[in-house]
This record gives sequence, C-alpha cells and structure tokens, in this order.
Amino acid sequence: MRSPPPARRSLAHMTPLGLTCLQPRNPWMAAFFAFSFPGFGYLLLERYLAAFMFIGWEVFINTKAHLNLGILYSMIGRFDQAKSVLDTNWLILYITLYLFNIWDSYRLAVDLNKQYRLAKHEDADLPSSRVSFWDIDFRDKKRPSTALLWSILIPGTGHLYAHKMLTGLFILGATLTVTAISRIPLSIHYLAVGDFPSVLRPLDMQWAMYLPSMYTFFVYDAYGSVVEQNKLFEIEQAQFLKQHYQSAEFPMPMQEW
Repeated sequence: MRSPPPARRSLAHMTPLGLTCLQPRNPWMAAFFAFSFPGFGYLLLERYLAAFMFIGWEVFINTKAHLNLGILYSMIGRFDQAKSVLDTNWLILYITLYLFNIWDSYRLAVDLNKQYRLAKHEDADLPSSRVSFWDIDFRDKKRPSTALLWSILIPGTGHLYAHKMLTGLFILGATLTVTAISRIPLSIHYLAVGDFPSVLRPLDMQWAMYLPSMYTFFVYDAYGSVVEQNKLFEIEQAQFLKQHYQSAEFPMPMQEW
C-alpha cells in the first residue's frame, strides 16, 4: 500500500523568533491597517520583511513631508497652516507607494486566505514543541484577554505573551522610541503635578500622531494572534489523537468489574 504524498502546504512554522502561521484574515482589516499606517497590513499578515521596510519608509517620508502635522491642522480647521507646513516634494513621493501598500495588503490577504484553506484541507502535521539553543517553544492554550490587557498596558508584551518574539520586541522598541521622541512622558509629568498649561508645550505632535494608529493595531493584533494560535492548538491536538488513538487496531483498555 502506497503511503500518501507529503503535504505541499503547512499551516505553521515554529522558530525561536516565534510561530509564523497561515490564518484566515479579513482583507478589509488588512487594507484598513495599511491605510492607517503603511506596513501594518503586512505585519498583520506576518510578511515581516515587507512590513519592516514599509514601516521604515512611512516614518522617514512622513517625517520629511510633515504629513502628520498637516493632518492635525486639518482636523482642527487650520487649513492654511496645514498647507504651509506640508513639503510637497516629499508628499508626492509618498502617495504612490501608500496606495500600493493598501492595495497589496488587501490582495495578499485574499491570496493567503486561499492558501489557508488549501493547507487546512491537506492537514499537514503541525509542530507541537521546539527546543533550541535560543528558546523553548510549545503550543498551549492562552487567554486572549490576557494578551489584550498587557498590550493595553505595555504595547509589545501581549505579543511576547503569544510568543511572537520578533513582532513583540519590534513593537516594544518602536513604542518606546516614538513615545520618547514625542516627549509624552514629560507631558504626563506636567499633568501629574497639576501644571496643566504646560502639558501640551513639550509635545512633538509630528511624532505623537503616530501613536493612535500604532496603539490600535498592536492591541488588535495581540488579541487576534492568541485567538488563532488557540485554534492551531486544537488542530494539532486533533491530529495527534487521530494518528494515535483512532486506528481500528488500537487495543481499547477494558475495565475489569
């Protein structure tokens, strides 16, 4: 009897940097996060190289074009000030890749959803644990609410809880960097001591405007990652039980009365 051919696709791959896995994603959510912060659509889909490149590009071009300041002034009705602060030379370079990033995140989510359905149908064996020089990783059930809570308190720690080490360390470093450059801790200090007129004075709004998009994505992705990893745990557990305890030849233990 011929053995079945090996599966062409796998749902997950485990490394010391975390678990990379195919997950069903809403393409509109990928497009939305790409719209709010270029690169986040790729990060949601676990395309890390493209994500880090686009995030770096977004920060560099946005800062050069003063786009965040233009958005801020437009939101509070200072349209003349918004036009004067924008650097048109850099803004024109921004638009094309920004639109591509949104379109490609949506397209990629659709394609990866197809790959997910094919991989789930092939039912390739999933890794349950991995021990290496750098790390010990294993699949277990985690609480999505715990990842949500830690991400709210300290962005990045929710991903570390989900054992997405690369994403978690990047998010933690990015949050600390943007928070420090925007001088938010100093504003919190003035708020805590009751010096309310000085709260907004030290803020660098060009950098502070990054934080709402970053914070929203980090909390959403940490929660969603734990939910999907719990599903993978159930799939791997079902595979193990079928392979070891579902055979017709398996000797069922008989209880003596």
